[in-house]
Amino acid sequence: MPEPKHQIRARYTAATVTVYQAYAPELGLPAAQTGRLPAAWKRDRMTWIKPSFLWMMYRCGWATKEGQETVLAIEITRAGFEWALANACLAHYERGLHSDRTAWKRQLKRAPARVQWDPERDLQLQPLPYRSLQLGLAGEAAERYAEDWIVSITDVTATAHAIHAQVAEGALDAARELLPIERPYPSSGTLLTHLTG
Repeated sequence: MPEPKHQIRARYTAATVTVYQAYAPELGLPAAQTGRLPAAWKRDRMTWIKPSFLWMMYRCGWATKEGQETVLAIEITRAGFEWALANACLAHYERGLHSDRTAWKRQLKRAPARVQWDPERDLQLQPLPYRSLQLGLAGEAAERYAEDWIVSITDVTATAHAIHAQVAEGALDAARELLPIERPYPSSGTLLTHLTG
């Protein structure tokens, strides 16, 4: 059965969900050491969290892009994650989902979170025919993320490098064995109806 076009796939427990971010070492390493985002982390900017490990690898080039050399697995509360989704606006106008462009722009301006659906990636970082969630947090959402939602922060840069080394050698099965296991995230009811078009 083919994957649904819009579906959150993530590592999660009964209480938490893991998202990924990549930072320069001077920000990422203190975050992993203390389990909190450091004072240098900019709360006034939109921050994007990604439940897909491979989409994060695509974005940061397997932790090789400048300013993205440290990959963090950030475990946050499911309650916080779902609050962000419930209060999010789709990052682009979708006819039929929004009454008109003006209403969408108004909603986007007010929303503390926004959602983009970008093509999921395979081990060679090629696009797949289904989408992966990117969740942007600003204002109240960014504040709650930094202060209330984070349960743990783990530096997974070494895992990224190890998987990349296997991919580079063409050992895709070995690379796959090292990937975090991501499952469809429970999204019953109306959790995503305002975000899928």
